[in-house]
Amino acid sequence: MTTVVVGAGIIGVAIAHDLQRRGRDVVLVDRGPVSMGASYGNMASIAVTEFMPASRPSVWRQMPGWMLDPEGPVRVKPSYMPKLLPWFARFLAASRPAKLRELEAQGAALCGRVYEDLLPLLAETRLEGELTEEGCLSLYTDEAEFAADRDHIEILERFGFPHEVIGRQAIRALEPELSDKIGMAVVFPQNRSLRDPHRLVVKLSERFLALGGRIETGEVAGFERGEGVTGVRLSDGRVLPADEVVLAAGAFTGRLTAMLGELIPLETERGSHTQIMSPGISMRHSIIWPAKAFMVTPAAGGIRVGGTVEMAGLDAAPDYRRAKETVKRAREALPNLRCEKFAEWMGHRPALPDTVPILSASAKTRGVYVATGHGHLGVTYAATTARLMGDLVTGATPPIDMRPYRIDRF
Repeated sequence: MTTVVVGAGIIGVAIAHDLQRRGRDVVLVDRGPVSMGASYGNMASIAVTEFMPASRPSVWRQMPGWMLDPEGPVRVKPSYMPKLLPWFARFLAASRPAKLRELEAQGAALCGRVYEDLLPLLAETRLEGELTEEGCLSLYTDEAEFAADRDHIEILERFGFPHEVIGRQAIRALEPELSDKIGMAVVFPQNRSLRDPHRLVVKLSERFLALGGRIETGEVAGFERGEGVTGVRLSDGRVLPADEVVLAAGAFTGRLTAMLGELIPLETERGSHTQIMSPGISMRHSIIWPAKAFMVTPAAGGIRVGGTVEMAGLDAAPDYRRAKETVKRAREALPNLRCEKFAEWMGHRPALPDTVPILSASAKTRGVYVATGHGHLGVTYAATTARLMGDLVTGATPPIDMRPYRIDRF
C-alpha cells in the first residue's frame, strides 16, 4: 500500500513515520522544507494542561474587549471579520455548558495519553534528550488574578492532571529571575518542554527516510480519483500515485479538503514569537502569565517569547507589532531579560471552533484521511495523533473512541 501524507510539520512527519513503521510505502509531500511552518515556531511546550475549550465563558466574555484593544490577547483584522462570522457562530455554539463538558473530556482523552505515545517515540528515534525534565509555571500577581483563572484549575482537578499552588518564596527558589510582583504560581509538572522543536521534526524526518520513506517537494493542486483516491496531483504536473492520502497540512488543510468537496470550518490563528539569543538570564521552567497572555520557554539555544492570537486569514502580511508587545509583557515577569540579539517569526495555527482536532477518515472520499485543527497543541498531540491516525489508516482498533474527532461533526 502506498500512502501519501501531505504536510511536513510535526503532525505530518509523525504520521508518516508511524505508517512507515507499520509497513506502508509512504511519501511525504510539502510545498516547502520539513518543519518550516508552524512547527518551526511553536512554543516548544508539551502542554498537556491546555486542552480546555477556548469557547468557555471566561474566555468569550472577554473577547469583545480584547478585540477592541490593538494590543490585546486576541485581535481580528477588521476586513477579515465578515469571513469569520460562520466560524464565530460555531464557536459560540460550542460554549453551551453540556457541550463544554463533552469537549473537555475529548481534549483530556488526548492529553491523558500524550506521554504514553511520546516517550516510546522519542526512545525509538533516540531523541529522548530533546525533552526536558522541568515543567511549567503559571504566574499570578495576586488572588484576584488566580481567581480569574480558577475555571482552568478546576477542569484539571476534574480530570486528575497534577498541579501545585505555590507562593512567592517557592517561586523564587524555582526561578530566581522572576519579578517580585509575582505573588502566586501553579506548577504543572507534566508540561515539559522540547529543547528545539524544529530540530525534533527534522530528526524525526531523517528517521522516516532511514526506514525507507520518501520526501517530495511540491504544491498540491488536486487529486486523482476513481472509486476512491488514486493520486495526488502537484502544481508542476507530477502525479504521486496513492492508495491512501492523509491530509495533515495544518491551517492549509481546509484548502485541500475543499478540492475534494469537503468543507471544514478551519481557520488560522496567526501566532508570533521572538527568539532571543544571549538573553542575559537563564531559566529552567517555561512560564505562562494568563492575565498578560504570553509564554516564555527556554528553547533553541536561547529564550522564546510568544503569545496572543490574530485572526486575519492565511494570506495577510505578517504584523510583528504584537511580537514586540509580547516581549514588553515578558519583561514585566523577567526584568533582567535583554533583547538585543533576536529574530521575530509568524506562523499559522490550525483552529477549529470547538478546539478539538479532526482525526478522521474523509466522509466523502474513500482512502482519504484528515488530521488537522490541533490549535496550540500540535507538538503536544503529535505522537498521539500519529498513533491514532496509524490505527485508522491500517484498520487497527484505536485505544480511544474516535467518534468525537470525526470530520463531519459540525
